[in-house]
Amino acid sequence: MPDIRHRIRLAAVALLAFASVATAQESAPPKQVGVVEITSQSVPRVVTLPGRAVSGAEAAIRPRVGGMITEILYDAGRPLKQGDPMFRIDATTYEANLSSAEADVASARAAVTEAESAYGRTERLQGSGTTLAQVEAARATLEQARASLQSAQAALRVAQAELDWTTVTSPIDGMASVAGVSVGDLVTAGQAEAMATVTRLDPIEVDMYEPSARMLSVISDIIEGRLKMNEKLQATLTLETGQTYEAAGELVAPGFSVSTSTGAVDTRFRFDNPRNLILPGMFLRGQVELGTVQAFLVSQSAATRDRTGKLTAWVVEDGKAVQRELTDEGTWQHNWIVTDGLQEGDLLAVDGLTGLSEGAEVATVPVTFDENGVVREVEGDSAPAPDKTPVTDDAPATE
Repeated sequence: MPDIRHRIRLAAVALLAFASVATAQESAPPKQVGVVEITSQSVPRVVTLPGRAVSGAEAAIRPRVGGMITEILYDAGRPLKQGDPMFRIDATTYEANLSSAEADVASARAAVTEAESAYGRTERLQGSGTTLAQVEAARATLEQARASLQSAQAALRVAQAELDWTTVTSPIDGMASVAGVSVGDLVTAGQAEAMATVTRLDPIEVDMYEPSARMLSVISDIIEGRLKMNEKLQATLTLETGQTYEAAGELVAPGFSVSTSTGAVDTRFRFDNPRNLILPGMFLRGQVELGTVQAFLVSQSAATRDRTGKLTAWVVEDGKAVQRELTDEGTWQHNWIVTDGLQEGDLLAVDGLTGLSEGAEVATVPVTFDENGVVREVEGDSAPAPDKTPVTDDAPATE
């Protein structure tokens, strides 16, 4: 009997505790959540791509004539202009060749003068002391002399060019490497080993790599009218330090093939690089603005993504919390670009999300975002009405 009475008392205590909890729950006010009314808007479609800097032009400096290096005329690491001298090769032999070629031209020119005079005399005397055969022979001699003059003049131009090539100049603007030869070294025309390298750094070019699957998705969006392309593609860069590069780049050449090793398409952009901040081989991150899409902007703080990649957010319907699955097309200024899962005028919950459950009753409080992306209550409006201000966030864009 005492055991039965003890059990009855425990049951009564449990019933009383449950009743008090239920009463407390019934008397608790609905949870307050901050909401904004979302509207569809034109949003820039920006893709972030890995990239690598490459030089737009790089020249390996090799001699066009052979000989001994007598001078190195440049300082390594200093900028060079096209035509600036870099090396000097011993010119003694080439100066002698030029003098010989000049003498050959003078001799050939004298021979032409003599042949012209002889042909003129013979032609005038034809029929009165000379025959037609003699006139034709004189004409042939003249043509041969003129041909010899042209040959000598060509040899003179070659001799002059070879003498000029003894001073090796830079073919492009750029930065020169350390010389690979020293004074006294013997070089040969067209040798395999370069004497130095000149690399153009301004402007610099960047290869950006886009997965072919995403490229097909973009093409599909364009065809179906979801994406309105810009007339001109431009790109910005983020350096390895996280710093945003100040210059915008322009498209040089789109990619026309897919890499068999990476499955990506290589697209090249050109950037001004006056301070030589970007060097060939440097890894970068590029942001390319493709165009605009009609979508909803959802603050990243108001949505969550699970391990499977599913993006969800809370909206308020008839005073109750409802979780929606969203389809996004990347980000813009720390907002998700949502193309499906929301409707015009939906109340998006952006504050007070902790502890929300499906179907829970909530009280809406209109809020907005300040210039730093922080949620603020709407001043001068205490009624639980939706806010008309669209989601904004001025933080830098990420992908």
